[in-house]
Amino acid sequence: MKHKGIVLLIILALGAALFSFIFIGKGGQPTQKKAVSGMPAPDFELTDITGKVWHLADFQGKVVLVNFWATWCDSCKEENPSLQKFMDSEKENRNLVLLTILYNDAPQNAVDYIKRNNLSFNVLLDDRKTSLEYGITGVPETFVISKKGLLKGKFIGPVQWDAPDVKAEIDKLSAEI
Repeated sequence: MKHKGIVLLIILALGAALFSFIFIGKGGQPTQKKAVSGMPAPDFELTDITGKVWHLADFQGKVVLVNFWATWCDSCKEENPSLQKFMDSEKENRNLVLLTILYNDAPQNAVDYIKRNNLSFNVLLDDRKTSLEYGITGVPETFVISKKGLLKGKFIGPVQWDAPDVKAEIDKLSAEI
């Protein structure tokens, strides 16, 4: 009983240290936040393969599909034709934007791949910070962001984007006010 106060003090100190370790990174800065469904999507500013700068915030009021991919990824090669077909079918939908982000790959590989496969994607170059903020574990991974900038869903692996149920979900989000 005599040491009860000391034990309590040690427990409090350990709790504070653990809190600091979990919520505060090196240099006293908050640790990196990950993309969480229902929360605002992490904003980014990335350059595409032509040198144009893109800001996610510029697309507020539109549904945004953010697709991380790479030319070396077989699953991405499987997914890309249906993604292109879906975007072609939605070209009149002014409430929908596709931003693809090249992950861990050389920009010239993307230029060649896009040309060789007759794709018309905007290809942004990952700055490594963006993929970290989105918590990428592999490719392809696609994030669906609502018109209000909230993360509505995450698809891990290839998606058949031109499938009726997928199209219906995206159309439903596009129709939201």
